[in-house]
Amino acid sequence: MLSRRAFVALGALGVSGLAFGTSGCGLVGNDPNIFDVGVKIDVPKFGFQNPQTGLIEGMEVDIARELAKRLYGSPDAITVTGVNVTTRGAMLDTGVLDATLATFTITESRKKSYNFTDPYHKDYIGILVKKTSGIKSFEDLDKKVVGVAQAATTREKLEDLAREKEIKLRFSEYATYPEIKVALVSGRIDAFSVDSSILQGYLDDKTELLDTDLGEQEYGIATSKKDPAFSKKINELLHEMMDDGSLDAIKEKWGLVNG
Repeated sequence: MLSRRAFVALGALGVSGLAFGTSGCGLVGNDPNIFDVGVKIDVPKFGFQNPQTGLIEGMEVDIARELAKRLYGSPDAITVTGVNVTTRGAMLDTGVLDATLATFTITESRKKSYNFTDPYHKDYIGILVKKTSGIKSFEDLDKKVVGVAQAATTREKLEDLAREKEIKLRFSEYATYPEIKVALVSGRIDAFSVDSSILQGYLDDKTELLDTDLGEQEYGIATSKKDPAFSKKINELLHEMMDDGSLDAIKEKWGLVNG
């Protein structure tokens, strides 16, 4: 959890969200000794604004803090900015961020725009439905409306699977996960699809996850292609964390040891 010294609330969820610290950006900003990183603020266990404390916390925040310690000598040598699926890449492009740890799935097309570390977490696409929906399998989604995040890989992978299963899916795209959950509860969509561990944070007594693992997703730390040496350093530090057990300890803390 970040210190009170580092917490600055900047406004509404979903655009730039929140930032921690008063320093500028790291590699590309005003202070070369600050690691400026983007994380999600609507994904429990990964990057989430705790409604009780107002702080952003989760596995990806803790990984970023450990990287800051290894880069600059202190886990507090960091600013954390809230991002979503539509802003996490754009803020790397403009130099606002040094890196993003934001459930960013590694794909060949994305590698053309950003440098990625090796994966620090693996997951699978999941499907969340209301218990009263009658939907029990992927095939039951035929002609149903599935809510997905804008700019995510989920829709493409589900479309591929639907062709294999010879069913038709309809899609509705949203900027944030809470918006998709509201759409599911209100009946505007029939299912909410994103990575399974993300959906765990939106599960309640009226919804359920289908028993299916669809399309492996590998999360990597994304950095700008403008500084390949920095990207290489981040990957080296991530491997140090893998080798010395630091990454496993962080994942265990957040109940994400299987990914």
